[in-house]
Amino acid sequence: MKTLKYFLIGVLFLSFGYAQAQVSVNVNIGTPPAWGPAGYADARYYYLPDLETYYDVSTSNYVYLSNGKWVRTRSLPSAYRNYDLYNEYKVVLTDYRGDRPYDSFKSHKVKYAKGYKGKPQKTIGQKPGKGNNKDKSHHDNGNHNGNGKGKGNGKH
Repeated sequence: MKTLKYFLIGVLFLSFGYAQAQVSVNVNIGTPPAWGPAGYADARYYYLPDLETYYDVSTSNYVYLSNGKWVRTRSLPSAYRNYDLYNEYKVVLTDYRGDRPYDSFKSHKVKYAKGYKGKPQKTIGQKPGKGNNKDKSHHDNGNHNGNGKGKGNGKH
């Protein structure tokens, strides 16, 4: 009887341990934007050095200073309406947890000053209108002066 008791206790502990191992820490932080850097699915914030702005992946909000206060909005301020998020550098804050990345703004502003470029980045998706061939009237034949950057010759 003692053996059966120990056996049941052992099974109970094993079951409990197995159940605990099955608990997954799956924090749904939102869907990263297509312009976001590839390879960082678990990051919550990006810092955009040229705009001195954060992007919160979990809420799809930009976080920036406006009249001395940090605001969260779905769109960038009108001054940055034409900012190309696909081609500009995004600093992925992989070591930050919480709701106030701007608490480190002073150090981010210094460490990642305007114009900062780190390691080369690829975006998660393609820039709208690039390579999707939805508009057949503007077919791209790949001629970009041989530099592969698509800059053209600057004459329009």
